[in-house]
Amino acid sequence: MIIDTHLHPTNLVDEAWRHTGTPFNGERMLKLMDGPYMINGKPRRIDMGFIQPPPGNTGYRDGNRMGREGIRDYMAYIAELCQKYPDRFIGNFNYNPRWGPENGAAELEFHVKEYGFKMLKLHANMHGYRPDRALDWLRPAMKKCAELGVVVLIHTGDGPYTIPTMFYPIIREFPMVNFIIGHFGIQTGGNYSFESFWMAMDTPNVYCESGWCFQSRIVEFAKELPKHKIVFGTDSPPNEPGMWLRELEVLCHEPPHGLGLSEDDLEGYLGNNIAKLVGIDPTPPPRNLEEAKARLTDTYAGLRREPAPA
Repeated sequence: MIIDTHLHPTNLVDEAWRHTGTPFNGERMLKLMDGPYMINGKPRRIDMGFIQPPPGNTGYRDGNRMGREGIRDYMAYIAELCQKYPDRFIGNFNYNPRWGPENGAAELEFHVKEYGFKMLKLHANMHGYRPDRALDWLRPAMKKCAELGVVVLIHTGDGPYTIPTMFYPIIREFPMVNFIIGHFGIQTGGNYSFESFWMAMDTPNVYCESGWCFQSRIVEFAKELPKHKIVFGTDSPPNEPGMWLRELEVLCHEPPHGLGLSEDDLEGYLGNNIAKLVGIDPTPPPRNLEEAKARLTDTYAGLRREPAPA
């Protein structure tokens, strides 16, 4: 199965990225996930995805409720989708410490126990704090992540506050928490992919998200990184998933464009690596065209997700 770590469905037009038209809601997201996308000659879909609100919709606006109620409001649509489509969507809690660090930690616990959330998102640029200095703002949520087994996804790739190494203090303080370097350290304002690569090489609890990485660079990085250290994530919308699936598929090609990766190892990047981090059973890739087509019509009722902590 294919699992996307980075999706942004919304029932509001995004207030920071200013996407035009109607909101990119959960049903539009499912249609996008369904593809199909051709991978090694077989039609595939994105079977499951970690969903979060666009970070621009998680700040304060006139008329918002405050504290925990305000956090619950901006997470409400994501919680609704996780209940409506539990076989496709997994909750990612967007943590904005400016609503109160303890409030955020309490709401993280609520969303994990009530709705089965398995991931937390940090976006220091959108929420305006230095992650290497604002440790007291991060510790309450990180303690909950350690307690509940929640994976942390970090927006990285642009200044002033999301350069990957700025998160080293909190990563080192919580070695029992798994951290994913979002966007492989790349955004429109910078390229910190080599920083991200070495962080993942040198630090057992650091992983890299594939999306946004340059195709030729990810060949270099995948050749050296342990096979479990890359996870698939598209940041969609605005990104279109097919191009990032293709980027990983190319790893199965022969050098210099690829590195002769096996389909089993590709399946690790596409979904099994993140599945193992959050307690979902890994699955093999489809062995032939007929099996791939059958999976597209399957309800995936056999996929087992571990229950949320009691």
